[in-house]
Parts: sequence; C-alpha cells; structure tokens
Amino acid sequence: MGNNSLKKQAVSGVIWTFAQQFSVQIINFLVQIILARLLTPEIFGLIAMLTLFIAIGQSLMDAGMTNSLIRTKEPDQLDYSTVFVTNLLVSAGIYIVTYSIAPFIADFYNQQILKDILRVFALSFVIRSFAAVHVAKLTKEMNFKTQMKLQVPSTIVGAIVGIAMAYLGFGVWSLVWLNLSQIIIFTIQNWIFIKWRPSFVFSKERFKYHFNFGYKLTLSGLLDTIYLNLYPIVIGKYFTATKVGFFNQAETLRRFPVQQLSAVMEKVTYPLFTNIKTDEQLKSVYRKTMKLALLITVPMMMYLILVADELFLILFGEKWLPAVPYFQILSCASIVSPLSKYNLNILKVKGRSDLFLKLEIIKKVVGILAVFLMVPFGLTALSISYVLVFYFNIAINMLFSGRLIDYKIWEQLRDVSKIIVFGSVSFSVCFFAKKASVFIESDFLMLVVVGGLFLSIFVPLIFLFERNIVNVIKGLIKK
Repeated sequence: MGNNSLKKQAVSGVIWTFAQQFSVQIINFLVQIILARLLTPEIFGLIAMLTLFIAIGQSLMDAGMTNSLIRTKEPDQLDYSTVFVTNLLVSAGIYIVTYSIAPFIADFYNQQILKDILRVFALSFVIRSFAAVHVAKLTKEMNFKTQMKLQVPSTIVGAIVGIAMAYLGFGVWSLVWLNLSQIIIFTIQNWIFIKWRPSFVFSKERFKYHFNFGYKLTLSGLLDTIYLNLYPIVIGKYFTATKVGFFNQAETLRRFPVQQLSAVMEKVTYPLFTNIKTDEQLKSVYRKTMKLALLITVPMMMYLILVADELFLILFGEKWLPAVPYFQILSCASIVSPLSKYNLNILKVKGRSDLFLKLEIIKKVVGILAVFLMVPFGLTALSISYVLVFYFNIAINMLFSGRLIDYKIWEQLRDVSKIIVFGSVSFSVCFFAKKASVFIESDFLMLVVVGGLFLSIFVPLIFLFERNIVNVIKGLIKK
C-alpha cells in the first residue's frame, strides 16, 4: 500500500471515526446530564460498583483475538470464523460464572439489589460476542463510515429507553436497560447490514495463532481494567454508594473529552501503523499524531479544571458539586493521556505483546499498592495517588515503546514540551483573571469569558512557536 493511499485512509478514518465518536458520545453525554438530574448519586454509585465485573467479562470474552485479526495481514474466512466461535463459547461461559457469583458480590457490598442487576447486565457479554468479529472486520478494512452508521441509531434508541425508564421511576434499571438496548440494536444492525457471516468452523491452528498474540493483550487489558475499576470497589467498600457516585461522575466527566479523541486516534492509528513498513516512517507518523492529540487535550483539560464549579452547576445541578474537587484532581491525568495511549500502540504494532504484558504487571502492582496505602487518608488522597501513578505509567510507556522505534524519552518530552508550557502559561493567566472577575455572576458567561481568554493566549503562542505542527494541520485540511 502506497504512502498516498495510507494518508487518504488515515484522514478518512480520522474523519469518520471522529464523526462516529463525537455523535455517539455527545448523545451519551446529553443523556448523562438528563439522567443525573432525574436520578440520585447513589443510583450511579450502584452501577459503578459493578463496572469492574462487567469490564472483566468483556475483556475475557474476546481474549484479544479481534486485535490479532486486525493485525493479521490477510485474514480469511477460517480466521474470522474461528474467532467468532471462540468468542461465542467463551462469552456464554463467562455469563454462567458471573450469574453464579452475583450473590457473593451483593454480599460484599451489602447491597442485595446488585445480584439481580449484575445477572441482567451481564447478558451484554453474550450479545456483544455476536458482533465482535463484524466490528473487527470493518476496522481491519478501515471502514469507519459503516461503523458510524450502525452505532448512532443504536445509541439513540438506548438513550430513549434510558430516559423514558428514569422518568417513569425505574431508578437504577434505567441505566441497565440503556446499555443493554444499545448493545442489542447495534448487534442486530451488524447482522442485517454487514454481508459477512460465520461458517461455524473452528481451526486449532488459527486459534493458537490468534490466541498466542491476543491472550497477552487480554491479560494486560485485564490488569488495566482491574486497576481502573479498583477505585469504585474500594470506595464502595470503605465509603458509601453516594461517594462512589460522586467519584464516578467526576471520573466520567474528566474522561469524556479525552476518551473521544483517544478512541478516534487509537482506532485509526493501530491499523494505520501496521501498514507502515519502516521504523523511521513509523516514528515520523507517531510524532505528528502525538503532537496533534496534545494540541487538543492540553488546552481543553486545563480549561475544564479552571471552570469545573460552573460546569458542574450548569450540567448536573448543585447536588453534584461535591464531585468537583475529585474532577479537578483526576483531570490532571487527562492533560497528557495521549503520551500513554499511542506508545502502547507501538508495542502492539511491533508484536511485543509479551513486553506489553510485563509492563502492565509492573505498572498495576505499583498502582494497586498506592490504592491501599492511600485509602486511610480519604478520597482526596486516593485521587491524588491515581494521578501520580498515571504519570509513572506514562514514563514507563514512553521509555520502552520509544526504544522500539529509536525515539528516546527525552526526544518525546522535547517534542511536546512547548505545547505543555504554552498551556500552563494560558492556565496561569486565566486563573488569576477568573479570581479577579468577581463581577461576572453568570456561570455560563464565566465559561465563555475564560474559554475565550484561554484560546486568545494559547493559539497565538502555537502559531508563533510551533510552526511545524501548524503546517501539519494545514496539510490535513487541504487533503
């Protein structure tokens, strides 16, 4: 595949994946705002307590084999069908296990309603398995336009179901069926509109090939899943469901803007990187991708930290204000999250799932120790420890991924330092300006004024001192 073809696919992929991600997440975000006003923090806390078990089931269901399909140069019907059959059987087994342990999980939290919630919610494992290979096939072909056309309608249906049930007084079940209805509609659409059908054949040889690559990524993802969802478990055990709700809302909101960008870029860069032949070209593409991503995340997250109080009041109402300090602390991790995400894609592209797993073990051991050391000091200390561990993880990822493409950690830091410095300068000016703007009584007006001031400082600095990245943006717009 030629360079021009790769560029066209990459640009098209970014556009359609961004359109999908943006439209889907905007709908989900608006639904979250509506539900936050209809439901209590405690209800959101109950669902957050189960997030770990749902996420573990989803990780184990796939065993990383769809990632292997995307990485495989020319997968055929036998490859796709083998992975499909594996996903189906494994997901059914995971559901049976989850159904069986649901009463023990309810006892752990002393919340008996969680037993029925988990048993219903876990049906998503089996339903997802019917569409996993379809999605992998579209991703392999970089057909993100079709993925968008399938995702948006299912998101809208789920939103309608969730809001209607919340309005009618179904409480926590409105969140359960919001998610399930989305998955059901999405899966049905995949089978209607995508021509591929499984042959229900199974090859031990192909299974071993995909499993040997995928299981290491799965174990890595599992460690990451356990670590990320350890906080709701610990908070739910040692604090209250309401506290879990506050922390989870802060975590959800701070992840929302960065996740959209990360999901777009990661989904596009992984298949794109696999088609790049030389380390030199891979390094060049990676550098541009990383700087483009930080150009968005740095100013966006710094701005959100500045206006967190006004943002929570406008979006969720006064009852959610206790979540603001947690949001501001956790957002410090989101500022530079692309540095972590795209380094991990290098490891996968290079086929180093073994190194991927080893690094995840090291990082998660450090993270889990930090959780249990900080619990006695309260939720604020726990939030701070999360951010510190996150920056430790970034350093590890940059160090080892950089070695594979001769991109040393000091080079990476040098490449992104200007963007971070310009963001910090803009943040400092806006912070003191906001403190002095006591005459602005409208929360919405404060959002607008601070945002305008931030951009009026940050954008000129980028244009003056980061001409290379500006030229890259111009080139992408022309294409």
